[in-house]
Amino acid sequence: MKYKFSATIHKEEDWYVSWCPELDVASQGKTVEEALVNLREAVELYLEDEDVSIPKETTFLTTTFEVSYDKASRPVST
Repeated sequence: MKYKFSATIHKEEDWYVSWCPELDVASQGKTVEEALVNLREAVELYLEDEDVSIPKETTFLTTTFEVSYDKASRPVST
């Protein structure tokens, strides 16, 4: 049986970190492609657990947004 899951990937220093939000499983790789391949393998291993429940198919939307924050303008607590 095939299941479809979401993946988010972001860069942390020299690594790309991949994450499946439906299952809260993560992996990493030196390239985006490697991070995704490693995530797929991690999810397959995760699903081998007999007690795992597979959620209904959900589509996650990942986007970006901006906020203004000026650390220098914040008062210093004493």
